[in-house]
Amino acid sequence: MMYDTLVDPQTLATHLGDPDWVVIDCRFDLADHAAGERAYQAAHIPGAAYAHMEHVLSGPITPSSGRHPLPDPQALCEWLGRHGIGTHTQVAVYDHSGGAMAVRLWWLLRWLGHYRAALLDGGWPAWQAAGLPTEQQLPRFSTRPFCGGTPDDDMLLSTQQIVAALGSDRWLLIDARTAERYRGEHEPIDPVAGHIPGAINLPLQQHLNEDGSFKSAQQLRDLYLPLIGERPLHDVAVMCGSGVTACHNLLALEIAGLHGARLYAGSWSEWIRDPQRPLASG
Repeated sequence: MMYDTLVDPQTLATHLGDPDWVVIDCRFDLADHAAGERAYQAAHIPGAAYAHMEHVLSGPITPSSGRHPLPDPQALCEWLGRHGIGTHTQVAVYDHSGGAMAVRLWWLLRWLGHYRAALLDGGWPAWQAAGLPTEQQLPRFSTRPFCGGTPDDDMLLSTQQIVAALGSDRWLLIDARTAERYRGEHEPIDPVAGHIPGAINLPLQQHLNEDGSFKSAQQLRDLYLPLIGERPLHDVAVMCGSGVTACHNLLALEIAGLHGARLYAGSWSEWIRDPQRPLASG
């Protein structure tokens, strides 16, 4: 059986030590970039490797990019292979923040054509709450050839495409940030507050139950369909501050059976690089 959206803790626990499964810890704190790796070294799911958001899951920042540019595809493929992930490996990713960080790797794998990847539903808190095993030992992997395909850039929406369509309804742009950040009332990370004109707001927290697990497929459909209407999903794109947490919305759409939405990978932090681009607030 292939898991391509979510996997529950008990199911993952039955596959610990399975050579066809690899677990990746993606814990990361935007305010303390070393915190996730410290937490991993203190305790992690047995056999899990650690993927650092800045060093593995993102590329170098440039004068025109956002805070987390997409990584070099070849470098990412090599990293995946070195950590035991082959073409047919089932990957499980997790974090401690409702999936907000781990979804980055889930989406990157799809971008490379590898759909055999799932988020641990409820993440590290659910694993601990279930009393499942943890360890401090760092794993060793046998390198496998990860033959990711050519990245599917049709899964992306660019800044240029958004600029060209401003003032029209060509794209439905959904902003995953909190309502306060979207409205421009509070901006703890980026130097400019607000949102892209025409974008609508659907904070990723609305996807989750109180325990941090994802809502049902029907609940997520009920959340998104009134926004999307009859619009083709390929004309829908999601964004956030830097293109990381927006992948949470893409996962929610996939769980809901709504396939084909794009990622604006540069997101707000790329948009504001050019002061000529219009801003909105409220």
